[in-house]
Amino acid sequence: MNATKPIEVLLVEDDPGDELMTREAFEDNKIGNTLHVVRDGEEALDFLYRRGAHQDAPRPDLILLDLNLPKYDGRQVLERIKADSDLTHIPVVVLTTSAAEEDILRSYRLHASAYVTKPVDLEQFIAAIRKIDDFFVTVVRLPRS
Repeated sequence: MNATKPIEVLLVEDDPGDELMTREAFEDNKIGNTLHVVRDGEEALDFLYRRGAHQDAPRPDLILLDLNLPKYDGRQVLERIKADSDLTHIPVVVLTTSAAEEDILRSYRLHASAYVTKPVDLEQFIAAIRKIDDFFVTVVRLPRS
């Protein structure tokens, strides 16, 4: 079992409401993980490749990725991450409103670590984020970059 040590989490989310709920879940969970937020696929890649405004970005230990994003969608971002030998080891949890079977299959084919459909209810959404956070912090062993 991992000693619970804070991890760097990158949230790729264009919906301010979902971002706020995710922040709330992290704060309520009292875990010292750092949540970084980018709002579209292009900014996600800038963060991961440390370009532009993100030159000092840390390497995330976990990525929470929405599928429906402006510029590059989540599928394209996931494909880029998993095709890059420097990034492929980072677990990516697809966190999206889509329950479409084709999105689920495609995400796993692109090597997503997990696929979570966002609950509509606020309490369920926060509970889902907490479970993801708990799982990747206390249960799973993450590679140290």
